[in-house]
Amino acid sequence: MNLQKALVIFSGGQDSTTCLFQAIDTYGRENVETITFQYGQRHAVELERAQWIAQDLGVKQTVLDLSLMQQITRNALMDDTADIQTAESGVPNTFVDGRNALFLLYAAIYAKGQDIRHIIAGVCETDFSGYPDCRDVFVKSMNVTLNLAMDYSFQIHTPLMHLTKAQTWALADRLGRLDYIRTHTHTCYNGIIGGCHECPSCVLRERGLAEYLSGKEA
Repeated sequence: MNLQKALVIFSGGQDSTTCLFQAIDTYGRENVETITFQYGQRHAVELERAQWIAQDLGVKQTVLDLSLMQQITRNALMDDTADIQTAESGVPNTFVDGRNALFLLYAAIYAKGQDIRHIIAGVCETDFSGYPDCRDVFVKSMNVTLNLAMDYSFQIHTPLMHLTKAQTWALADRLGRLDYIRTHTHTCYNGIIGGCHECPSCVLRERGLAEYLSGKEA
């Protein structure tokens, strides 16, 4: 069993692509796979980006259909007729209940079948949209649950957990992939190539990049 194989939960966005490049550097391209989830997201263009990037980098990609989520939950991320808004609680209506829990569960099921112990997720609680399932405490608890549920020693890695978006861009630059990630990844919730510049995801991405570049030039 190769204990150095890794599975990256991969959306085709800035964060997961940064994690993918770091994983390739850490484990070697031949030991890295990606898993991508189709769950009815309105920004389905990210699926096209994920497929293109995986092929361009020569890493295996597995795509799972989780569209059944559309039958049991409603949110603006899966309803392109809904306006994206932020509630008084601070959580945007793009929050998908249970999404990251399901992602980690299905990733773990797949990983065990492939003798993979390292699962990498690009979640972050420092500079994010307020989603409760992006918090470190959730990921750690899920790691324990999965280990107990499958009697298997998974290690869930969240390399961006305590980074700001500016620091995530800095990491991409250190990996030598800043321009690649700027050009080829998709983040916009509205599915607009190049970004709508208004949704929470675009705002975080663009503000973080501007902060990083201004600091770099200073």
